[in-house]
Amino acid sequence: MENLLKIKQNLTQYSFKVIKESVDGVKINKDSIKTLKLMEKILLNDSRKNVIGLGSKLGRSIEKYIKEQKRVESMYKFDKAFLEKGFIAGVDEVGRGPLAGPIVACAVILDLNDLGDIILDINDSKLLSRQKREELDKIIREKAISFCIAEINNKIIDEKGIGYANNKIFIDACNGLSKKPDLVLSDGYLIKNFNIDNKHIIKGDRKSASIACASILAKVYRDNIMRNYHKKYPNYDFENNVGYGTKNHLDGIKNHGITPIHRKSFLKNIINNL
Repeated sequence: MENLLKIKQNLTQYSFKVIKESVDGVKINKDSIKTLKLMEKILLNDSRKNVIGLGSKLGRSIEKYIKEQKRVESMYKFDKAFLEKGFIAGVDEVGRGPLAGPIVACAVILDLNDLGDIILDINDSKLLSRQKREELDKIIREKAISFCIAEINNKIIDEKGIGYANNKIFIDACNGLSKKPDLVLSDGYLIKNFNIDNKHIIKGDRKSASIACASILAKVYRDNIMRNYHKKYPNYDFENNVGYGTKNHLDGIKNHGITPIHRKSFLKNIINNL
């Protein structure tokens, strides 16, 4: 930003290469928007076509940032609308459908009062790249008021059923928070036998900031578990399928049998058809 401020005072003194390096190095945030919009105008008024192109590129980046900021602000406001005072937790699970590994849930409490410090790019974890999820995982852990991750292994899933495990893991994650929430927003369905006020949100990980953050933490945590299992059981491609029934995974079961982390209750019909 400092280089860009120097350049804007006398743009004609600088080569396209120098200007491009400065524009490419810009970090857009709420504090820099005003200055960057001024820089955009200066670039667009330059006589060089390639410099004008940089102005257009900068403008698109600014608009993209503003659009993302508004989208995420609406997610924070969505949560805040349920409760004016007190703590709201969002809870979500990952791993309900795989053939192997645990089911994992996370509960997250965010500071919903400070819209100047929102976490941009949060969304349904399935819509994000692995790199973006891992970047956000670190930011969420730093900024959350509280979070808790819980897991239930395949043996309990086989013994009690996935419905039981899904419900219990929501409760375990919420009860593990360092702050007791006044309200829990759960993704998909209402939590049963739960002693905290609860509202379920359909596709909540795309609407609620708290649920989206929970979705990301749970996904990163479970994916790492399954990638570690890949080292122990390399014939099933857990590195890539994280336990879901892909062709490589089914071929592994066909050629090598099942492992101690497979959900036998999920495999009855599959094994008969292999």
